[in-house]
Amino acid sequence: MARIVVGLGNPGPEYENTRHNAGFRVIDLLAENLRVSYWKEEAGAKVGLVRFGQDDLVLAKPQTFMNLSGKAVSKLTQAYDADPSEVIIVHDDLDLPEETVRVKRGGGHGGHNGLRSLTESLGTGDFLRVRIGIGRPPGRQDSADFVLEPMSRRVAERLEAQVPHAAQAVLHVLEHGVDSAMQEYNAG
Repeated sequence: MARIVVGLGNPGPEYENTRHNAGFRVIDLLAENLRVSYWKEEAGAKVGLVRFGQDDLVLAKPQTFMNLSGKAVSKLTQAYDADPSEVIIVHDDLDLPEETVRVKRGGGHGGHNGLRSLTESLGTGDFLRVRIGIGRPPGRQDSADFVLEPMSRRVAERLEAQVPHAAQAVLHVLEHGVDSAMQEYNAG
């Protein structure tokens, strides 16, 4: 059986240092730690494959831009015969304060265009989520501008400190299930 973990983000160097690419950062760290040695282009995503326990693990970074992420993920679930409700999506979340990681199953899109695209393309919002808090924009700043603007060094360091925590949350979901991960990561 294949398990799929998708980090949401936008391709290209102009988006590398943005809050919206938190999911890509987590996938990169997981790939490094699990020793993914080869990335391929598949279904509109960069895909790294590795064995994890008894399962094939697919690590993916959609290259379709955030607003169309669902198309790539839908193609991957079909290609790997994966149940959408077991796909793990790693993404930034405006509704969580900085330096927060939370795990959940399902839910709405909360205005997040990547989650909206996933829900539309998969026909369900009942996928697993590892959410990385980025906080709300200051004042009246537009949310889209906030998530896509280059981060200051201090903000980038705070986000980067959460990447290993989010990667551990993903591994916890894979090894022990979402309920156990929610108990571990959502307390406090």
